[in-house]
Amino acid sequence: MVKIKPFRAIRPKRDKVGLVASRSYLTYTKSNLKEKLENNPYTFLHIINPDYNSKKKITYKEKLKKVKNKYLKFIKKNILIQDNNENLYIYQQETLDQKYIGIIACVSAEDYIKKNIKVHEETITNREEKFKEYLNEVGYNAEPVLLTYNDNEIINNLILKHIKNRAEYEFTTTNKVTHKMWIISDSRLIMKITSCFEKTHNIYIADGHHRIASSSLLHSEKSISNKYYLKNSDYFMCYLLPFTQLKIINFNRLIKIKNHIDKSKIIEEIKKFFTVKKINSPEYSPKFENEISMYFEGNWFSLLYNKIESNMKISKQIITSILSDKILTPILGIIDEKTDEDIKFVEGNICISKIKREIDKLNYDIAFILKPISIKQLKKVADNDEIMPPKSTYILPKLRSGLTIYNLND
Repeated sequence: MVKIKPFRAIRPKRDKVGLVASRSYLTYTKSNLKEKLENNPYTFLHIINPDYNSKKKITYKEKLKKVKNKYLKFIKKNILIQDNNENLYIYQQETLDQKYIGIIACVSAEDYIKKNIKVHEETITNREEKFKEYLNEVGYNAEPVLLTYNDNEIINNLILKHIKNRAEYEFTTTNKVTHKMWIISDSRLIMKITSCFEKTHNIYIADGHHRIASSSLLHSEKSISNKYYLKNSDYFMCYLLPFTQLKIINFNRLIKIKNHIDKSKIIEEIKKFFTVKKINSPEYSPKFENEISMYFEGNWFSLLYNKIESNMKISKQIITSILSDKILTPILGIIDEKTDEDIKFVEGNICISKIKREIDKLNYDIAFILKPISIKQLKKVADNDEIMPPKSTYILPKLRSGLTIYNLND
């Protein structure tokens, strides 16, 4: 059960929404990012990267001030406008093979603190603190946390009925994804939807563990320090989507071997836990739930784990945990994946050939390719109040930054 509420979104004007809304800046290469910034004066990337043309190094705090100033300029120029009334928003994203449709709303930070919202992954501490500072300094949240729940026929029908009306936004992006958004302003409909979520059990974080953790930190510290004075930090913005619409892909790992570790003994150590088979192939992805593929010293290997026991915790049966517990920590010395600088997490939609090049160029020493976990596994872990290692899942859909913005000072 969670408390959701409508809010007065700050959002692009209808005629500019396709130009403003952007992917996460982390998904752009340097050249693509430069091209977007130089050729599109309306992209939200200008707010996130206000100093992209500057050669002068500035501190993180100075950058955040520039971010806030750029954001306020977008509002002053009426590129971004704020709704007069508190609304809920239906957002639909349609790809060539899948359609996602859910509700953008605000959820109480207390629901996260009280564990009414279930988690399934660890967070990386310094990212929590960094994003908390970001929220406090810039005063807005432009990326909703993705929450998920069991299909609810009442909510589904209310959404389907409302989207028969004209969409406020409809635009297609260059990656062939069509985006639509409808505004729910009717107070009776808002009440019906909020009431449904108050009665819905088992709300889960699908994507955005760091964002929600940072928002809750900001909320908690607001009550004990006047340093955090934002009026609306009791809530965070989210996108609520049924389980059946989620798509889970994997996060892979790149590792730099620490100086004290003998590379020649790594495979023999792995054989203590896994059946290891060399694969004569230019690329290799795991085929079984308990299999990991490894690229090391120019060769691909299949690592098959056959020691899963029924009395093991659910989270320990997940392949990311097996990798952590049997290889990363005891063999490669990665004690804390949340803070160790010798591990890099790579989204599963990055092609294996690119990961292989990272190893061949000696930027990293070993690559581990994992199979995606299932929604059933995710729910089991969360329902048991257990957690998986950080970056165990890469979940779609990914929302565009700047489509709806939650004003923390409203």
